[in-house]
Amino acid sequence: MSLYENIFIIRQDLAPSQVEALKEKFITILTKNGAEVGHSEYSGLRQLTYPIKKSHKGHYLLLNITGDGAAIKELERHMRLSEDVIRFLTVQVEEHSTQPSALMQQPRPPRGNFSPRKDFDSDRPDYKDRRSKWKSSEDKEGSSDRGQPTQNREEG
Repeated sequence: MSLYENIFIIRQDLAPSQVEALKEKFITILTKNGAEVGHSEYSGLRQLTYPIKKSHKGHYLLLNITGDGAAIKELERHMRLSEDVIRFLTVQVEEHSTQPSALMQQPRPPRGNFSPRKDFDSDRPDYKDRRSKWKSSEDKEGSSDRGQPTQNREEG
């Protein structure tokens, strides 16, 4: 018996109960083919790095499987046929990890916390130099007529 890890992404518009039902369906397919699922992990609804099949989010699930290649082949066949599965990946491992997966260990970024653009950072020395040059050139030319139509100043 070989050890496998299978991670798959399910469409975002499915309810959590439907996600659980789909996971149970895949587990029964594995058990019917002589494989065992030791641990399953639901990582939640997460933002995808890039759109896949017009989806921007997906439910991530991980299965630790002990079985032979025929059971994995059957599982992947059903995943390919399922319209709810966006992507899946199965890898053979030396041993199953007892720690949470990398997805669960990775902290999620806080929502709405936007940092300023780095290219507009006023702490950069070259930005300060350019700014001082602009100010000195404006002082020489006179900044009061900026954006105004050209007129003789003595008439106004």
